Amino acid sequence: MAIPESQLETWSHQGSIAQSRDTYQTIRTALQDSRAAYADKSFNVFLQGSYGNDTNIYAESDVDTVIRLDSIMRSDLSVLPSEQQAAYHQAFAQATYTFSEFKAGVTTRLSNAFGAGNVTPGNKAIAIKASGARRSADVVVCYQYRRYIRFLSVNNQEYVPGVIFPSTSSGEIINYPKSHSDNCTTKHQSTNSWFKPMVRIVKNMRSRLVNDGVIAKDVAPSYYIEGLLYNVPNVNFVADQAQAVYNVLYWLATTVDRTNFVCANERYYLLRDNDPVCWPIANGPAFINAVVNLWDGWR
Repeated sequence: MAIPESQLETWSHQGSIAQSRDTYQTIRTALQDSRAAYADKSFNVFLQGSYGNDTNIYAESDVDTVIRLDSIMRSDLSVLPSEQQAAYHQAFAQATYTFSEFKAGVTTRLSNAFGAGNVTPGNKAIAIKASGARRSADVVVCYQYRRYIRFLSVNNQEYVPGVIFPSTSSGEIINYPKSHSDNCTTKHQSTNSWFKPMVRIVKNMRSRLVNDGVIAKDVAPSYYIEGLLYNVPNVNFVADQAQAVYNVLYWLATTVDRTNFVCANERYYLLRDNDPVCWPIANGPAFINAVVNLWDGWR
């Protein structure tokens, strides 16, 4: 028995908007405070994750915020001819301000704003505990990463913008949150606004599977669910909600070769082992099978 339309409709709705928005604004204001040790540096604060991509559901609480240092950068020049690499090195001087100084300043600023006991540096992000109306939040501290396509001068260059940050378990992580967000929005527009509600439905199905003990909590992070559905051809996202869910699940279940699935940023393959930005190969099919079984066995 398929999941009823009424349940799918409930699951398709976005989670807390006002509370998440207010949480983000509170954190953003704290990070931009003129008393911060890094206040005179160039940096940017923005959203990423489910709330930033409009795919958050009620079961999710964390508001993911990024603070990116723009005063320094790491660049991949590997595709540039030697003369363009030389032009790049001539244009940019060696940085004197370090990322370690920046991250220490961010940690101090958040501790001063929210209390040291509520701020915990973690593997990839700084966690901020919920308090009152403020939701829990993660702050990723990073700096610019550029994958260059062309560099003739500062006024004539082309690159893919990304971020880079260290993790305690996986070393340096390079990712492309802007490309991920932009591509998800394009996918949403190309599917007559069905992509993001579909992501929310599948994420709610994941929550049901976790609550029922069918899968572990960390098997299917939201980032990978967005990437998984990004690979589904647009023709499957039809106006009838139940039919759209069936089409998406059927396509995922019957696609034998998933090795060429890409992350939504289109910079990495989705399913790969031993890569901190990719979904472990066994977890993707396991999640697909669990979601299909939930659909087929709904009672």
